[in-house]
Amino acid sequence: MSQPATYWQRYGTLAQMAQAAVALLGFVAILFQINEIRNNNRAASARQAFLGYTDLAFKNPKFSQPDYEAIKAMSRDERVQYESFVSYFLYACEETLAAFADKREWQASCDYDLKPHLAFLCEKNAAQPAYLATYGAETQQWVKTALKNSAVTPPDCKLRKT
Repeated sequence: MSQPATYWQRYGTLAQMAQAAVALLGFVAILFQINEIRNNNRAASARQAFLGYTDLAFKNPKFSQPDYEAIKAMSRDERVQYESFVSYFLYACEETLAAFADKREWQASCDYDLKPHLAFLCEKNAAQPAYLATYGAETQQWVKTALKNSAVTPPDCKLRKT
């Protein structure tokens, strides 16, 4: 007649249980590490995109603090360059705000740099709504909120001096 199994015989020895616990902790540590690497890569990518935008703004002050009426009078190539400048800016802010959602200084920086481009974005959105649709929902909402808060609306799309 066989004897009933004891606790450690049913579930393994203490060494086996410890080994399973260490393996589980190792797996959790690997998942944590992968998440940290992903976050660090996203932050580095966002910083690089914003640094690229800052360099572009430095090299193109006529676009970073634009006189939009003067830009509209420029050649087609220069208007396309300005549109690309604004697109790069929106992309850099989209990446930065996603990577640093908990850091308000990035939001403030993007808000500050967005204001001079509101007249362009208002006209572009009125003429081609698909333009803003190329950005994420949060970026679209951010731009629309800035347009509303600054009272920049079609058809005149003028930025009010404050």
